[in-house]
Amino acid sequence: MQRSYSLASQAIRPTPPVQRSSAESGIALKRGYPSSNLFGMNIYAKQGEGGSRSIMELRNDCYSGLSLLPLHGKLETMPVRLIALDIDGTLLDSRWQLSDANRTAVAEATRRGIEVALATGRRYDFAMPIAHQFACPLTMIVNNGALIRTADGQTHLRHLLTRDVARSVLEATKPWREGAAVIFDRPVANQIMLESLNPDDSIRYAYYKRNLEHIGIVSPLENSVTEDPIQVMFSGTVSEMRAAESVLRNADFATSYRLAVTLYEAKNFAMIDVLPADCTKGRSLAEWAAHQGLHRDEILAVGDNHNDLEMLQFAGIPVVMRNGVPELKSFGWHETLSNDESGVAAAIERFALSEATCA
Repeated sequence: MQRSYSLASQAIRPTPPVQRSSAESGIALKRGYPSSNLFGMNIYAKQGEGGSRSIMELRNDCYSGLSLLPLHGKLETMPVRLIALDIDGTLLDSRWQLSDANRTAVAEATRRGIEVALATGRRYDFAMPIAHQFACPLTMIVNNGALIRTADGQTHLRHLLTRDVARSVLEATKPWREGAAVIFDRPVANQIMLESLNPDDSIRYAYYKRNLEHIGIVSPLENSVTEDPIQVMFSGTVSEMRAAESVLRNADFATSYRLAVTLYEAKNFAMIDVLPADCTKGRSLAEWAAHQGLHRDEILAVGDNHNDLEMLQFAGIPVVMRNGVPELKSFGWHETLSNDESGVAAAIERFALSEATCA
């Protein structure tokens, strides 16, 4: 099972329930959990006010396609205007394929004027083959929120790691240099800088051979850092990356960056992304929503893993995949079908399309 999580100086833990009444806070709480703490304050999601129909009523009246899990909570009263979708483990199934149901649901949402954003830890060029499977415009929130580009290729937001921090990270992680890469926001060539590329490294080379046009080789790797990069990335076995993670978490300058760690236990493969300290999918989604003039209650977000936490906290309608990690499920958010059951399509039908269908 894939496990992915983000941390600054410590691993993310579920926020304890908050026992405040709507009279005390001036706004209704959603199952007692704060929906966001992105900007140093708790922001609470609004509960639907009066007249809300039950989930099962809406299911019976509006939806006759996919079978759905019972979902917690009530539908929001504001119509969805933006949908943010994680890719791996969410939009794609366990074989990394896009289902017809998910493709159709996304296309229908955009046809109705709803913006759809793919929010992923992937690089832009590695995420675009997924985007190209849709015949509709998509907004791309990539590198775990470090970069936002629209369908026309225009960059609207960048959060870069300072070159001094990048060099310090490389200096502190020399034992894992074989699996190190520095990622830059460049047109095509030299986006991914490596110290070496070994064709006999079956796991890493399988990824890099699909990105050869973007790769440059520099030794020592520190010499590649001539500008601020998007991130420093490490890959290797699970035990190797756990050791590297421990060093990075305990470094004297650990507050200067944030880690996003992805583990593929079954394949004994793991990756670490070293990102700017303020960089998360949730923060970038919030910035993009402000840019688009959207309220958070107008946003549906769907994810399955730890690096989706802040995105789900910010969204007015957070939905966790059935195959999602237990930590996300502990917040009492809506839960949909698994990625092998087109859970994204089920969530979009339920929360973004059903109201319009019933109108």
